[in-house]
Amino acid sequence: MMFKPEELIEATQILYEDNHLIIINKKSSEIVQGDKTGDMPLSEKVKNFIKQRDNKPGNVFCGVCHRLDRPVSGIVIFAKTSKALSRMNEIFRDKTIQKTYWAVVKNKPPHVKQRLTHYLIKNEQANKSKAFDTEKPGALKAELEYTLLASIANYHLLEINLFTGRHHQIRAQLSAVGCPVKGDLKYGFDRSNPDASIHLHSYKAEFIHPIKLENLIVICKPHTKDTVWNELMKAV
Repeated sequence: MMFKPEELIEATQILYEDNHLIIINKKSSEIVQGDKTGDMPLSEKVKNFIKQRDNKPGNVFCGVCHRLDRPVSGIVIFAKTSKALSRMNEIFRDKTIQKTYWAVVKNKPPHVKQRLTHYLIKNEQANKSKAFDTEKPGALKAELEYTLLASIANYHLLEINLFTGRHHQIRAQLSAVGCPVKGDLKYGFDRSNPDASIHLHSYKAEFIHPIKLENLIVICKPHTKDTVWNELMKAV
């Protein structure tokens, strides 16, 4: 079966693959799972790619282990078997995976390195989380640590390690300290990016492989023609 190019991932998006997992560098325009837009999700593009590449006559299994917001790029992990999916779900549930992000902000953060603790309340209707400095009823504790990696004239590159996995956590917490992510209108940046992306990228994932039980580290830089990203990456 032949699929149209827009129904497939690109081979260059594959960061790692074996019989159990396939790890993809998601483009900022792609959705991980289907939503109300009706756009083809990344999970289906991965299935189509494997089906076409391997000439598989039957169904292809592609389990979604986690999500990235649509305007965010970077590492997304899919399971190729139900056993791998079950074990990856445990890894995410037990928080034994370390995820590192890169973010570009316009305002220089208050410190070169800082651990941020906030309490997030999600507004379902607006699909947005608000960060508070003190505990609130129904709020979830959110913790991350940022490090300032590089600066150019108007922008700063932060590396972020997450200690919790909350809805829009990085976007909400950075906004709360006066450093909204470039292009992120929802969290206070003054203008959108032309391609509707935001300058937030899932850069690194480290975890124990669910089947092989070996330490696995996957790293990917943003693959983009964007001048700000590329100038900051040169400065790292």
